[in-house]
Amino acid sequence: MADLRKIVIDGKEIEVDPALTLIQACEQAGIEVPRFCYHERLSIAGNCRMCLVEVVGGPPKPAASCAMQVRDLRPGPEGAPPVIKTNSPMVKKAREGVMEFLLINHPLDCPICDQGGECDLQDQAMAYGVDFSRYREPKRAVDDLDLGPLVETHMTRCISCTRCVRFTTEVAGITQMGQTGRGEDAEITSYLNQTLDSELQGNIIDLCPVGALVSKPYAFTARPWELSKTETVDVMDALGSSIRVDTKGREVMRILPRNHDGVNEEWISDKTRFVWDGLRRQRLDRPYLRVDGKLKPATWPEALTAAANAMKGRKVAGLVGDLVSVEAAYALKTLVESLGGTVECRTDGAKLPAGNRSGYAGTAAIEDIDTAGGILLIGTNPRAEAPVLNARIRKAWLKGAQVGVIGEAVDLTYDYHHFGTDRAALSEHVKTAKEAPEDESQGIVIVGQGALREADGAAVLAAAMEIAEARKAKLLILHTAASRVGAMDIGAVTEGGMEAALDGAEVIYNLGADEVEIGEGAFVIYQGSHGDRGAHRADVILPGAAWTEENGLFVNTEGRPQLALRAGFAPGEAKENWAILRALSAEAGETLPFDSLAQLRTAMVEVAPVLKGLDEVAENEWQALEPGQLGEASFVGAVKDFYLTNPIARASEVMADLSARAKARGQTAMAAE
Repeated sequence: MADLRKIVIDGKEIEVDPALTLIQACEQAGIEVPRFCYHERLSIAGNCRMCLVEVVGGPPKPAASCAMQVRDLRPGPEGAPPVIKTNSPMVKKAREGVMEFLLINHPLDCPICDQGGECDLQDQAMAYGVDFSRYREPKRAVDDLDLGPLVETHMTRCISCTRCVRFTTEVAGITQMGQTGRGEDAEITSYLNQTLDSELQGNIIDLCPVGALVSKPYAFTARPWELSKTETVDVMDALGSSIRVDTKGREVMRILPRNHDGVNEEWISDKTRFVWDGLRRQRLDRPYLRVDGKLKPATWPEALTAAANAMKGRKVAGLVGDLVSVEAAYALKTLVESLGGTVECRTDGAKLPAGNRSGYAGTAAIEDIDTAGGILLIGTNPRAEAPVLNARIRKAWLKGAQVGVIGEAVDLTYDYHHFGTDRAALSEHVKTAKEAPEDESQGIVIVGQGALREADGAAVLAAAMEIAEARKAKLLILHTAASRVGAMDIGAVTEGGMEAALDGAEVIYNLGADEVEIGEGAFVIYQGSHGDRGAHRADVILPGAAWTEENGLFVNTEGRPQLALRAGFAPGEAKENWAILRALSAEAGETLPFDSLAQLRTAMVEVAPVLKGLDEVAENEWQALEPGQLGEASFVGAVKDFYLTNPIARASEVMADLSARAKARGQTAMAAE
């Protein structure tokens, strides 16, 4: 840490790091400075001038506090600490002048603007605006941009803070937005009128301090003060981003990110943000029974009786889907095992080692990426599997981290060294890592599910662990299913994996596993929220709640247990997942030993004490795997279509549109430039 420097802000003396800017120093002192262009996660532009402060003894004009560092301040007379004022008459007059300038061309749209009630310009005009303007010229107008189906633009409202340009360039890693023209003609535009090609573009909606960029799917549907807000976590990928779900009545109206430095900083992917319309469509809202080959509506007692009768005295296999909370997985495991069956959560065939947490949750925290000197990606495309994690790798790359890839050569928004696509490149890398001198900078090895799904998945994981051990690096297993680590923690696994679980099973209890093809012959009980592939194959359908409709625990890809809280209620007769299993167990004559969620959690934590540490990443004891025989195949990414990975996303119109556009973009032959 650098030597701290004393400064006086509004008569309050504090010690701060000289590398801080004045706006950050003011924040440390608890003094709020208004801003439009400054954002702590983006580079400094210094172009809105709203954050002006007075530096006593400095130049006779106010200084932009976002662009001046503490170390640039000159000491006062006789070495006294420098003095800054944020509330002097000079500052007040300067800020009012800036606000007057900003409002010259800003339209009087507030009553019909979607940003109303959450608008920085509105808030700061209340504090620094005056009730008249000295300008009588007509307001200028700008054509709106077409940025695609997610971001609606009203560019006449734009105040040229350039936050959207800096975000897309620095964080998302695309170069499609910029500012052209000067003075009155300056405007934010997109290169050749392109639509945005990024999985993170929705974040510019949150960043825009005015109503120039708003959410297209959410437009004109609700006002912020009508919404009930619930803080929860995301399950669209295994990152477990912190989100806020806003509901109006029973319906989810929008999903926004929450700040969590250890996981998603303050970004979320477009799938997380816009998947909410999938929560309304294709929903299972009543039980169904298959009669004469066709699914017919049934009552709960009929469905539970049919399911219980099917399970009695027969070989049962339970499958845990990708969006299932740990509580539901634990209830299923307890019920199926009491009937003499087995449960499997590795439905994609991933060769994850049961009972070895360093092998299925790894030893790295997501935060370790920030300080990593080298990052090796094995069989993963993080841009499609976890876009927010990919942005974090890009941030490390910008700071100087070396990135290497063994697997498909895809556009990851940053440069990397491509070692090869197949197993031979991996075994070569193992040799090099063992011979090379130890790297002083802390490295991180990230293994994707695409690398672990094949027959030699265990050998691939062992090789990755060898590299991590030789390089003294940390290991991160990048999962694609939000439920996987939690289900592994409670032991929802069958010796021999998926094939062994389904082998000879007469009854398959499918708990939301929609990515699995189930062959003919077995009796299938499907419990889930959407009428997707699993429901089409089912003989009994038990409608369950989606993740926003029940309280549940999810463990993210680094092994951090997080609570998802209920934001609304399930439609129709759908019930909470653990409660369905509890009711069914009574029908099947094997009553589960808990009657409430609290009792269920107590029993669950006894089995997996690691689940007690909410929002904590446990230290996992390193247990290296025995090296195995690697195959010869090339690595393939686990996610084929980022927008359609689960039943909720497949029910969403917005995701279908995005998927179609991404396909069309991939097929377009570019003309020679």
